[in-house]
Amino acid sequence: MNHRARLVVATGAACCLGLVGVSQVDFRAADRTTKPAPTAEIAERAALGAASRGLARSTTAAPSPTAATPDASPSATAKPKPKATVTRKPKPRRIVPVAGLNRTQMDNATKIVRAGREMGVPRRGLVIAVATAMQESTLLNYASGVLPESQNYPHQAIGWDHDSVGLFQQRPSSGWGTVAELMDPEYATRAFLSALQEIPGWQDLPLSVAAQAVQISAFPDAYAQHEWNAGTVVAAILG
Repeated sequence: MNHRARLVVATGAACCLGLVGVSQVDFRAADRTTKPAPTAEIAERAALGAASRGLARSTTAAPSPTAATPDASPSATAKPKPKATVTRKPKPRRIVPVAGLNRTQMDNATKIVRAGREMGVPRRGLVIAVATAMQESTLLNYASGVLPESQNYPHQAIGWDHDSVGLFQQRPSSGWGTVAELMDPEYATRAFLSALQEIPGWQDLPLSVAAQAVQISAFPDAYAQHEWNAGTVVAAILG
């Protein structure tokens, strides 16, 4: 190759190298000299990005609301109401009949004794009351054939001794009380014992005397015969 040819080749190579060099320099220069995008462009890109993200979220199925979870802590347990306590009154003790009495007579004697105890009457008064009722009515609650009204009340026998009624054969016409009151064994007992307690020294009197002072009977000595049986009955009731 001659000199000129070498020169041309060299020159061409130089040119090629120069072009390549220039090209490489230009790219690097371009990288170094690239200016940041204007603020408006950045804002626009951000807006577009945000819009695209919002669209993506809107097309995603929203999660269903979580069902309310019951409170894990146990709720206060209602206390069971206490059962109502029913207080039953004890039934009166039925005393076994003594002294030859039957069930009805013994029940009436028990009513006399209990009414007297409620009044605070001592044992002596109870014995007098029972003995008096033994004589007057054989311890049966009498109605009167003379007073038909008396037969409207509980009774165990009917008598005809004027208007005398009840266990003590007390007369409404003598001021002892109404027919209804005197047919009640408890009332009749209270009426008798109230009158007995008004007699001075009644506890020291013979039974027949004390009873007669209250009853004013045609047979004043008849009460004494019941004293022993009356004492036995009272003792059995009082226990």
